[in-house]
Amino acid sequence: MTTSTSRPNSTPAGASAWIRDEARRVGFDVSGIAAVTQPWDAGEHLARFIDDGRHGDMQWMETTAERRSHPTKMWPEARSVIVLGMNYGPDTNPLEALARRSDGVISVYAQGRDYHDLIKGRLKTLAASVGRRLGGEVKVFVDTAPLMEKPLAALAGLGWQGKHTNLVSREFGSWLFLGAILTTLDLEPDAPSGDHCGACRACLDICPTNAFPAPYQLDARACLSYLTIEHHGPIPEVYRAPMGNRIYGCDDCLAVCPWNKFASAAREAGLHAREALRSPALADLAALDDGAFRALFSASPVKRVGRDRFVRNVLYAVGNSGDPSLAPSAQARLDDDDPVVRDAAGWALARLAD
Repeated sequence: MTTSTSRPNSTPAGASAWIRDEARRVGFDVSGIAAVTQPWDAGEHLARFIDDGRHGDMQWMETTAERRSHPTKMWPEARSVIVLGMNYGPDTNPLEALARRSDGVISVYAQGRDYHDLIKGRLKTLAASVGRRLGGEVKVFVDTAPLMEKPLAALAGLGWQGKHTNLVSREFGSWLFLGAILTTLDLEPDAPSGDHCGACRACLDICPTNAFPAPYQLDARACLSYLTIEHHGPIPEVYRAPMGNRIYGCDDCLAVCPWNKFASAAREAGLHAREALRSPALADLAALDDGAFRALFSASPVKRVGRDRFVRNVLYAVGNSGDPSLAPSAQARLDDDDPVVRDAAGWALARLAD
């Protein structure tokens, strides 16, 4: 979305203060502003990540690497960025669900309404207000666009990228959805956030697949969020048992962060967990056909992985459950139309037999 007007700008400080108030009014929990004209090192970090092959099958990261390397590569006229955060904090500890091994665990962010639609609507509302009130041009971005929101959020003072590479907020812990508005306006920037991880390495130590080669580095190829959502085909066998009952994403490194003690549950009703997705039974999920899958995950980000990839994950969880009553659920998928599902069903039956 691009908006422009000929209205004169107010002072940078006054404009920034008004933007913060307006962001809160339209439903964002936190906001910050940063200049985007200076060099930054996020592009170099991304290049090394791709050169090392740590992006796995995500070829789109290669094809968009140049545009991701700096905000002005996306839009040369951009001068400032408004970074918005919406709290999606859960009302229970996500780690507790890992003990219920006959149920599936869906990442907190995907248990409610698809945040892309929710945030993009609010971003457009705010951007239109900025254009009318302050002039200049604006463009809105959620994480489907090649803009690196996490380093921008740190630059704008919303938090810092922790040792798990995700954003950490002193007020909201690990639970912030991010959106951004690039603008041609010269706005007064906020102070960048410092790093407050200290000597803590809880997020690194809890990772079930050792996906962090070093603090502040991630190898997506070993990350369960990547493997259960982005990876096509069979998941490498070395990672199947560590999956446990995680069937879409993984919250371990987020949930264990000590800064979550200051977090609160989401105030936006659309981000609250749907009861059907809090702790769904693996037996029910393994039986899903395409129509039932689409119906269950309507308006959910889970829908984008498709039925076959999702049932693949469910069957690995069946194999890890230690529950012999789930053997018929795997048996029923041995003649599935999808060969990856059939392979996962065979693996699950062998695990249960062992």
